[in-house]
Amino acid sequence: MKPKHILSFFLLIIIMGASQWSTLRAQSTQMETYCNPINIDYTYMIYNADKNLSYRSGADPAVVRFKNEYYMFVTRSMGYWRSTDLQNWDFVAPEKWYFEGSNAPAAHNYRDSVLYVAGNPSGSMSVLFTDDPDKGNWKATPSILRNLQDPDLFIDDDGQAYMYWGSSNKFPIRAKVLDRTKSFKPSDEIHELFNLEPEKHGWERFGENHSDTILGGYIEGPWMTKHLDKYYLQYGAPGTEFNIYADGVYIANSPLGPFTYAPNNPISYKPGGFINGAGHGSTVEGPEGRSWHFTTMAVNVNIGWERRIGMFPTFFDKEGLMYCNTQFGDYPHYAPAIPGRMGEFTGWMLLSYKKPVTVSSKLDGYGPENLTDENVKSFWVAKANNDKQWVQIDLIDPGLVRAIQVNYNDYESGLFGKIKGLHHRYRIEGSTDGSNWKVLVDRSNNFKDVPNDYVELAIPQKVRFVRYQNIHAPMPHLSISDIRVFGTGYGKVPKEVKGLSVDRSKDRRDAQISWYSRSGSQGYNVLWGIAADKLYSSWLVYDKNELELKSLNTDQSYYFSVEAFNENGVSKRSKVVKVE
Repeated sequence: MKPKHILSFFLLIIIMGASQWSTLRAQSTQMETYCNPINIDYTYMIYNADKNLSYRSGADPAVVRFKNEYYMFVTRSMGYWRSTDLQNWDFVAPEKWYFEGSNAPAAHNYRDSVLYVAGNPSGSMSVLFTDDPDKGNWKATPSILRNLQDPDLFIDDDGQAYMYWGSSNKFPIRAKVLDRTKSFKPSDEIHELFNLEPEKHGWERFGENHSDTILGGYIEGPWMTKHLDKYYLQYGAPGTEFNIYADGVYIANSPLGPFTYAPNNPISYKPGGFINGAGHGSTVEGPEGRSWHFTTMAVNVNIGWERRIGMFPTFFDKEGLMYCNTQFGDYPHYAPAIPGRMGEFTGWMLLSYKKPVTVSSKLDGYGPENLTDENVKSFWVAKANNDKQWVQIDLIDPGLVRAIQVNYNDYESGLFGKIKGLHHRYRIEGSTDGSNWKVLVDRSNNFKDVPNDYVELAIPQKVRFVRYQNIHAPMPHLSISDIRVFGTGYGKVPKEVKGLSVDRSKDRRDAQISWYSRSGSQGYNVLWGIAADKLYSSWLVYDKNELELKSLNTDQSYYFSVEAFNENGVSKRSKVVKVE
């Protein structure tokens, strides 16, 4: 071989290697970001009366830190999850376990053990403990607790233990003092702490968008957090199946109160966007002391108890008010372990919203338009579940793709329990012209169960067309709710919104909000709070320039602002409007 040819040969090898490296880098799983709902191997529920009704779910998360690792306990999951960074979770099937059908578990880290209590509204209960949760050889104290639903175990710095509980549309959140030296024997005295007041707190009203005026809401899922000698007792309301499921908080100077209602309630609220709900949660201190709130989010397709887990960065302001940042709460954010950026919104926008979709096949009533409508409750179903099925999205305008989320759906799945070996395999490619394709995400050798798979591209790719190629899905039907493509467009960011108007109703829990539409906008974030610098709550709306808000507290004045967004970014916030 001539020297010239030898040189050409080695250049070719280098180019081919660089191309393969680029492909591998483009779909790296070493990610700096996450996207709700979190992508864990949710358990298929096993307590349905109708055995033909199958769904997978995760709800009521209790997350604790133990020896610089994190453990997440979830309703009826036949085990729990472990993480070192609050981002990547591995399921732990414990050696010895109790309460296979446990509801709304409680967990607490105390000295050298993880303590656990499972909700059981109609029987006896034990405090379980282990000093090795990775192995999971749990031991039980005598069954001395009874008839508690949605328990929360809290041990103060002085060693005194307390049990909080409550899940009712009648009874309040209650508490008992526990004697830790006598296997957590409870005191006889019951402390009634607080209950819902929907006549004063609009967000505590039942129903989708707080619209049910007949049924009372449920108060449930207490969780105690101590911060700077203050006690923050969080609670969920008004119902887990609704878009407005949220957490509020009462604050006290001691574990048993008296408690004061926080004026910025609800503190964790996500009624708009792709997946809704941010209630019945727990708060844990993550890396570098940043707090995170893990919550229940609603799917509510097969049954009202079909749910997922979300996590949101959580803060305590200078006045001691607790709040969660749920703005763009199902878009990519920086992960908890990313120094200096943990919890920040990446600014990666949705490139796929309502973009044209073609598919290999479909069942009647479950068409391709459901794949880009930003609604977890609608979905596409293919006629077959095999490697001949594909989806192609036309982004219309090329964008710089940075991440993709594939959300599988459980249409007539017929699966129950914790099933070993479930896995999803697929490949996603991108193209600028619809003819020449490059790999964006390669899950062809994946053998993990990834029902809400989110993949960040290590090298962003400029594409117009995105193509999903199915290889294997573990359900009987290939069904996907949304394929969400995130990145940044090359166009203009919307201009500042004008004409913001807030008409607070005679019923002070309600307000009608409107604003002038902005050309080129995809949607809007409505923000509000109890001060101009405390706009802690938000509601993401698509395609509309109005919102009926029914979650206000009657004795509170509010401040409002709106921002517009599209594929290219987010506008400057509008001028703040105060409403008495």
